[in-house]
Amino acid sequence: MKGNPNSGGVWAPCLSYSDGKFWLIYTDVKVVDGAWKDCHNYLVTCDTINGEWGEPIPLNSSGFDASLFHDTDGKKYLLNMLWDQRIDRHSFGGIVMQEYSDKEQKLIGKPKVIFKGTERKLTEAPHLYRIGNYYYLLTAEGGTRFEHAATIARSANIEGPYEVHPDNPILTSWHAPENPLQKCGHASIVQTHTDEWYLAHLTGRPIHPDDDSIFQQRGYCPLGRETAIQKLYWKDGWPYVKGGKEGSLEVDAPSIPETMFEDTYPEVDEFEDATLNINFQTLRIPFTEKLGSLTQVPNHLRLYGHESLTSTFTQAFVARRWQSLHFEAETAVAFYPENFQQAAGLVNYYNTENWTALQVTYDEELGRILELTICDNFSFSQPLKNKIVIPREVKYVYLKVNIENEKYYYLYSFNKEDWHKIDIALESKKLSDDYIRGGGFFTGAFVGMQCQDTSGHHIPADFRYFRYKEK
Repeated sequence: MKGNPNSGGVWAPCLSYSDGKFWLIYTDVKVVDGAWKDCHNYLVTCDTINGEWGEPIPLNSSGFDASLFHDTDGKKYLLNMLWDQRIDRHSFGGIVMQEYSDKEQKLIGKPKVIFKGTERKLTEAPHLYRIGNYYYLLTAEGGTRFEHAATIARSANIEGPYEVHPDNPILTSWHAPENPLQKCGHASIVQTHTDEWYLAHLTGRPIHPDDDSIFQQRGYCPLGRETAIQKLYWKDGWPYVKGGKEGSLEVDAPSIPETMFEDTYPEVDEFEDATLNINFQTLRIPFTEKLGSLTQVPNHLRLYGHESLTSTFTQAFVARRWQSLHFEAETAVAFYPENFQQAAGLVNYYNTENWTALQVTYDEELGRILELTICDNFSFSQPLKNKIVIPREVKYVYLKVNIENEKYYYLYSFNKEDWHKIDIALESKKLSDDYIRGGGFFTGAFVGMQCQDTSGHHIPADFRYFRYKEK
């Protein structure tokens, strides 16, 4: 995915289980703007959910949000939205279906548009189910912003025609601006073994800064897309959301024993393992020896300086999602830059055009310094009026960020005890799906560790730990 645009890459992975193995469909999106939507759909399979996945099988490139339907007669079908680049047509051309041959590992027969969508338009995210005597086609419509919705239609024939739900859409928060759950849509149906039905769907929880403009009264979602669940009931052969189509904050749990899951992330990660914690992610490329090491310096994450935070190619950047609007993150870095093109530190990031970074870097007159850099829709600033000089004897520079809902602040220390707050209030909304240029994307904000060396010498930075604690 090296070189993929902001908010490109893997979209809408769809996991299913059939014939004794797991099937994972996903889209790799190469172009997000303009008349064309270059994207490629792939299939990988695995006998166990935590095993070794097979090599990706290329399927098609006609649109995104692909899913695989396993019919009761043994046949399999790929569904995806159909992208139409023609100027005089709507770019969302409906839901297209084509049979997949597992034996030949390719699509067979001809693709067919089985559903053009409703007047809400922007029909995408198809999931097909065989329930009773009908095929039920669940899609998302209205776009992935606040108008988002879930539409369902049914047919006795897999190829249609499909009849739309009498009270469509079955889920949307567009008409309920006071609901904390906004952008409800892009859903999937689950039937438990106790014969209870649920709808898993995406949502966003916006913040509402005092300076909300008339154009953004619904707020901003720094946490990006989140997952919610609603309970379904059936009436006259159609599913309905219990409690109303706008979605509820609390739903009845299924009649099964409660399962407790251990946290997947310790409050403090001291990098004792040879692999990164599952919550950490890298941009576009995997974490390899080219980017860094967890063994070169024991109990440290070493990152080798690569390209800047504005690059879509090779960034040495390890980060995790904001999962709350009230948390603090902290790290300590040993870094000895030799020129101003080398920097390492703590970063809060949305994409290459929207981020802030508190970094150790170099000044020709002062030596090692701390610099705060802000990238606001690709407009850059460094607001510190007085340079923060790092004492020569200091090895680790401690960096912290406090997220306080609508605002966040950086802090630093040279001994981990005496913390100094940088009195510059940064706005959480500027790391949101709704603030970025173009809008309508969904990754949310990340916080993490980064090292860059645009001089090309790949100087290393050693991070002693990473702490993430929700308040």
